[in-house]
Amino acid sequence: MKIFVILLLFFNLYADDIYSLRIAKGKVSDSDLGEILGGYWKPHKYDLQVLALDGGYLLTKNAYELPLDIYARAGLAYFDEDATQNDIYEFTLYIKAYYSFDFLNNRCRFGFGEGLSYTSDVLISEYLEATEKHDNYSQLLNYLDISFDFDFGRLIAYEPLYNTYIAWTIKHRSGVFGLFNNVSHGGSNYNTLSIEKNF
Repeated sequence: MKIFVILLLFFNLYADDIYSLRIAKGKVSDSDLGEILGGYWKPHKYDLQVLALDGGYLLTKNAYELPLDIYARAGLAYFDEDATQNDIYEFTLYIKAYYSFDFLNNRCRFGFGEGLSYTSDVLISEYLEATEKHDNYSQLLNYLDISFDFDFGRLIAYEPLYNTYIAWTIKHRSGVFGLFNNVSHGGSNYNTLSIEKNF
């Protein structure tokens, strides 16, 4: 984590806000996406965790004359499968839009990303759900990245850390009701805390 903070300060020297870097860590939830967005998070029977690193490139700033920034993003993630099977790696590629707004003298953002996720094997949480519901499972699935964040630098009034965002982020994989590889139910949701720096 110390290395990541040093990198954030280094990137700030060359900041023009067209790139972003994010690190996230979290756990799987046994709740579906709608339940999580409604504030209900049911823990999974296994202690399944994820560590993810994502990078982004700004495609459009203030799209449609709105405070809406659109990024192309790619990421790598490591899934700790709690000794149920070998640990798994993930590659994501997606487009993400951030809608910015001011709240209590701080900059906040709501982010929504859509794209693809490929894992080196089938996640145990997805396998268990799919077999329980007699459904298919797949390494390649649709990917959603949903976040809510605030500018940590502005919160503590420390200019070198402006555009450093603390976020709650959901990593969601699913077959979109069968559109991807006939997967109707075998998806996963990971609640994470993340830190992201624009530079």
